[in-house]
Parts: sequence; structure tokens; C-alpha cells
Amino acid sequence: MEGVTRSSSTPDRASGAAPGSSSGGRTGRPPVTSRAQILAAARAIIDEHGWEKLTIRRLASELGVGPTTLYHHVRDKDDLLIQLLNDHADATVRTPLPEAPRDRIVQAALVIHDSLSSWPWAAEILTTDGFLGRLGESSLEMVEAIVGAAVDHGCTTEQAVVVFRSIWYFTVGEILVRAHSDPRRPAEPELLQGFLSTANPERFPRLAEIGQDWPVISARDTYPWALEAFVDGLLAHARDER
Repeated sequence: MEGVTRSSSTPDRASGAAPGSSSGGRTGRPPVTSRAQILAAARAIIDEHGWEKLTIRRLASELGVGPTTLYHHVRDKDDLLIQLLNDHADATVRTPLPEAPRDRIVQAALVIHDSLSSWPWAAEILTTDGFLGRLGESSLEMVEAIVGAAVDHGCTTEQAVVVFRSIWYFTVGEILVRAHSDPRRPAEPELLQGFLSTANPERFPRLAEIGQDWPVISARDTYPWALEAFVDGLLAHARDER
């Protein structure tokens, strides 16, 4: 009887099955190949560590799969970032725009600003040459809206491109400056102590007068107001050039 007992616990050499294994197939964590899961994991890495730390190898490790598995969905890191940006744009930039060309430009720029403000690292990526031209239709709709509205306002196509690029630089710059600023600073008087307080009032009379009010004023969200003034100036300048 001892031989029977020993036989029941011996691996089946013919089938290659290990003790305690199931004949039903592979066990353990299944590979994750869903595009949605890949993008969610990539976004989690970026949110915690920054987009510079995102690599295909690190993403594969987080998902418990080999890097080659991810290449069924993404070509490389740049393609992964573009897919993330397009996915974010699909969820954030669709909105009705006004008919008036000037107002359409302003509203489209506000949509771009609000979308990127919720994900500032995206603005940093888009400052890299070549990325803007690889965006999906949701993002390009806002570019088309601004360029088309500028033409409808009377700009040439060349002037319309300049209008868009000028607004783009202004918008991305505003987002990156705020993203790299300490949001606690306006609320902590000790951090404001001494700001411009040592400015020579004879040499810098207005700066000395403003003094510690500068950070408080800078903390205000003036983008919408400044954008309208900027757009009006761009369109007026384009009109004067014609």
C-alpha cells in the first residue's frame, strides 16, 4: 500500500505536470494587454514620478508582463505619450464654440488651457518639436477652430498661423510657470516676507510701492482676462498689416 501512496504524489512525467498543478492550463496572474489598462498604468507612473521616468520596461514591470507584450499597443515611449495625450484630449476638449470669430478664438484657447492645466506635464511634452503635429482629432479641432476663426475674422492663412502660435506660446508658458510655482506661497505670509521690500524706492519706485503685494497679485488667475486682451491685440495688428 505504501507504493500506492507514493505513486499518487509522484509527478506525471509523461505530461510534465508538477505536483499540485492543474491540468486546466497556465496559473498565476494573466498578462494585461488592454489598451485602457496600459494607459491607466502609464498615467499612474507619470502622476507619481513624472513623465521623464516613464519607460516601456518600467510600465511592463508595473503590469507584470514582458515589454514585448506592450508593443502590440504602442510603438515606443513617444507613441505611448501621444496616446495618453489624445486619450486625455478626447475626454476634456469637446465643447461647443461661439459663432463670432473673435469669441471662438478665445473660447478655443480657454478649452486648451483648461485641458492642459489639469495635466501640466502634457504641456511640457507638447513643447517638444514634432509632438503637436501628432495629436489626434480632438486636439486638432481646437487648433482648427483658432486658425479658422482668425481667417473668418479677416486674417490671411499665414497671419492665422501666427495668431495660433502666439496664443499657444502664451498658454503653455502660463501653465508651466504656474505648475512650477509653489501654490502655498500666497497663503503663507512668512514666505512673502521681504519680497521686493529691499527694492530701492528711488531707483525702483513702482516696485517698492507694490512690494509684498506682487506675489498676491501674481497668484490670481488672470489668464482669461489677459487672453482676451492678447487676442484683441493680435487681431488688430493683423488688420493693420493688411
